[in-house]
Amino acid sequence: MKPGLPQFVSEDLNLFQRMGLALAAGGLTVLTLPPFSWLIAVPVAFSVLFIVLRNISTSRAFLVGWAFGLGQFGIGISWIAESFYVDAERFGALAIPAVAGLSAGLAIFPGMTAMLFAAIMQRRAVGGIAAGLLFATCWVATEWLRGHVLTGFPWNLAAYALVDYAALRQPAAWVGSYGLGFLTVFIGILPGVLTVAAPKRRAPVLVLFAVAVAGFWVGGALRSGQDVPPTDVALRIVQGNVPQVEKWVPGSRQRTLEKYLGLSAQPGRFDLLLWPETAFPGFLDEDAAARARISAALPDGRILLTGAPDRVEGDGGTRYFNTVQAYDGSGEVLTGYAKHHLVPFGEYVPLKGWLPIERLTEGLGDFTPGPGPRTLAIPGAPLVAVAICYEIIFPGHVVDDLFRPDWIFNATNDAWFGTSIGPEQHLASARMRAVEEGLPVVRAANTGISAIIDANGNVVARLDTGETGTIDAGLPGARTPTPYARFGDWTLLVLVFGCWVFGWLASLLGRDPDARHFGTEVS
Repeated sequence: MKPGLPQFVSEDLNLFQRMGLALAAGGLTVLTLPPFSWLIAVPVAFSVLFIVLRNISTSRAFLVGWAFGLGQFGIGISWIAESFYVDAERFGALAIPAVAGLSAGLAIFPGMTAMLFAAIMQRRAVGGIAAGLLFATCWVATEWLRGHVLTGFPWNLAAYALVDYAALRQPAAWVGSYGLGFLTVFIGILPGVLTVAAPKRRAPVLVLFAVAVAGFWVGGALRSGQDVPPTDVALRIVQGNVPQVEKWVPGSRQRTLEKYLGLSAQPGRFDLLLWPETAFPGFLDEDAAARARISAALPDGRILLTGAPDRVEGDGGTRYFNTVQAYDGSGEVLTGYAKHHLVPFGEYVPLKGWLPIERLTEGLGDFTPGPGPRTLAIPGAPLVAVAICYEIIFPGHVVDDLFRPDWIFNATNDAWFGTSIGPEQHLASARMRAVEEGLPVVRAANTGISAIIDANGNVVARLDTGETGTIDAGLPGARTPTPYARFGDWTLLVLVFGCWVFGWLASLLGRDPDARHFGTEVS
C-alpha cells in the first residue's frame, strides 16, 4: 500500500473487493439524481470507480465497471418493477427478474467504459489530469452508445446530477447532456486523481478542480440570469390522477371523461387546454358524442391538446398509434402527432415472432411508430413540438431540426410507476431538454408530475405525483437557438477534442510518474 493513501486504494485489493466497492459506488450515483441531488456524491462515486481501476487487467476492469453499473441501474431503475404490479396476476412474477435482467444488461456500458479505459492505459500509460480526461472520454463514449444502441435508453445520464442546480445545468445549452456528462465525470474524478497523484502533481489538479467548478458556476449563472420575455398565451394543464388499474376498465371511459371535463371547466382564463397521454382511453376521433362534449368546453377559439390512441385501417390490417390530437370548438381534429420512439415491451414487443412475451399495456395490438419529430401549427398559439412520454428522454431527438417550434408539449402517463422516484427522474430529462433546446417544456401527466418548465430548465409550476388538479399559468418564452440545438452532438466532439488538445499540451510538461499505477494485472 502506498503511504498516505486510504485503505481502499491499496494495490492488494482482490477482484471481489474491487467489485464490491464499485457496486457501492454505482448505487451511490442514485443519490446524485433527483429527487435527492446530493452533489457531493458525484466526486465520491466516480472517484472510487477511478481508483479501483488502478493496477488491473482489461478483463477484470470490465467486471469492476459492470459491478458499478449494476449498482447504478439496479437501484436507479428499480421503480420499473411497479409497472409489473399494475396487472400483478399476469406480470407480477416478472417484476424482479425483469429489473435484474435490464440492470445487468445496462451495466455492460459502464463495464465497457472500464475495459476501454484499462485497455488504453495498458498501451500508453498516463496519469494525473490526462488519466482523468481518458476516463471521462471513455465514459461519455459508452453513455452515448447507451442512448442509441437497440433504440437507446438514455435514462439517468451523468449530467442529470446537475439538473437541480440552475447555474451548473446551463452548459447543456452548448454541449448537450452528453457533453455536460463528460464535464461532470471529469470534474467528479479529479478528487480521485488527486488521491493517487504524487505530491508534486497535486497542485495542478487542485487548481484545475477549482477553476473548472468556478467556471461552470459563473458561466451558467450568467446564462440563467438572462431574462426571457414570456408569451401572452394562457395555459391550463389538467392532471386527472386516474389510477392505471382503472384506466382501461370497461365502463370507465365516461367517468374519466367526466373527470377531465370537470377539471377543465373550473373558473379562469386559458387559451390552450392540455390533457396528458391517453387522457381519453379510447379512439376519440371515432367518438362523436365525446367530441361534442369536449367542444362545449372549448368556446371562444380555445384549443385542446390531448393524448389519445388512434387507428388506421389499411391493406395490411389495422395499425395503432399513440397520438396527441388538437381539437377546437368544432369538435374536429385540427392536427396531430404520432409517437415515433416507442417503449419496448410497453408499446410493442421486439422480435415478436421469437419472444413469447406479452406487452404490459392494454390494447388490441402493437403500436406503430410515427414518422418522427414534428412541429404543429395550432390556430392562435405558438408553434409546438410534441414528445409523448418516453420520447422526452432522448437528447437531440425531440425537435424537428428544419422547422423549429416555440415550445415543447410533453404528454405523459407515469401512473405505471406510482409514487416511486421514476417520475422525478423523468421530469429531470424534460428539464434538460428545455436547457438544450432553449425552449420551454410543458408537461401534462396523468398522475404527475405535471409542470411548466422555462427555457433555462426552471420549474415554474408543478403538480406532484398523486395530486388531482390543474395548473393555470402563462407559457414561458423561447430563447434563441442554442449551439446544441443548431449542431447537436457535434458540439460534444468539439468539447472532447478541445479537452484532449489541452491534455496533450499538458503532457508536453513530462510524463506523469503516477502512470505506473495503471495497466498491470492483479490477482
